[in-house]
Amino acid sequence: MPRSERQSVRAVQPVTAAALSLPLGVGSAAAPRPPSPGAETHTHRGAPGPRPRAEGREAAMSLLSRALPALRLYCIGLAVALHQLLRRLRPGGAPAPVFPTQNGNVAIVTGGAKGIGYHTVKHLARLGMHVIIVEFLHCDLASMKSIRQFVQQFRAKNCPLHVLVNNAGVMLVPERKTEDGFEEHFGLNYLGHFLLTNLLLETLKQSGTRSHNARVITVASATHYVGRLHLNDLQSRCSYSPHGAYAQSKLALVLFTYRLQHLITSDGNHVTANVVDPGVVNTELYKNVCWATKVVKWMTAWLFFKTPEEGASTSIYAAVSPELEGVGGIYLYNEQRTKSTDVSYDEELQRRLWTESCKMTRISDVGSRDL
Repeated sequence: MPRSERQSVRAVQPVTAAALSLPLGVGSAAAPRPPSPGAETHTHRGAPGPRPRAEGREAAMSLLSRALPALRLYCIGLAVALHQLLRRLRPGGAPAPVFPTQNGNVAIVTGGAKGIGYHTVKHLARLGMHVIIVEFLHCDLASMKSIRQFVQQFRAKNCPLHVLVNNAGVMLVPERKTEDGFEEHFGLNYLGHFLLTNLLLETLKQSGTRSHNARVITVASATHYVGRLHLNDLQSRCSYSPHGAYAQSKLALVLFTYRLQHLITSDGNHVTANVVDPGVVNTELYKNVCWATKVVKWMTAWLFFKTPEEGASTSIYAAVSPELEGVGGIYLYNEQRTKSTDVSYDEELQRRLWTESCKMTRISDVGSRDL
């Protein structure tokens, strides 16, 4: 994203991670001093030695490593929900935007059978788009083989592709792996869409024109503000936290979008890539939260959460708004340009994640040529 573009971006709406920063380290007791040479060591029978204490510290650190991501995630979620409530209570409000008809343009929406994806599909179809729904349980985004088969079937139709909406995802699933052995949040939410986009990119390039760019819209969330990208442990093997894994996958999607736009711009193609934040939306994604959270959600969602239709509004705006014609590499929330977390603009991190993702999905790293 060009520096001038970043400076013009207005930091609106979501509460940034800086306002919710939490301590990332804790103090620990000093290690016991080793006995001097020749000194005798006496241990009473039944008294704990150094090893039990070390194991206790390791257990405490392991518990903390799981608790902190959850705390960060719920803090950012609460902040966004409160902001949505205040926005809803404001008098008046902007009228619903009116978008131009799409004249049979073709769109692919992942996860389009329910939730935000369903309402995105419904609205795009009303505008005259031919929409192909990719639901991750059918065209399995957790399977590299399934994604490649879907792309082959789509290409066989010899039709253009004007809009790709990377919407499908999972949230807070227990530790498990995809068919290809990837941690599920990272494998489905991020790598699945990374591969799908790259395999469809040539079709998008051929479909875009100077006056009507093809568009890639990727759905992230405010949880990316508290995400930590662990390049040495993208599969969360060291210490699994469903909250941390989910937030990491959403941060990866933001980094991916900015890198994709950089590569598209370098090649001079008529495609734009943007990332959207739907807000806190009342969908089935919350089925894996604990029972207490489910009770709170059941009692308060009507007031604090967006409806799926409201959550889809920014995806629709990014897909068809004339205001975004030729504009890429931006983060959108409530149909407005918003600043994403600072680390997401780190171009070296974007490049390294892209390179590693190419290795994982076994595609050529076209981005390496501009190094």
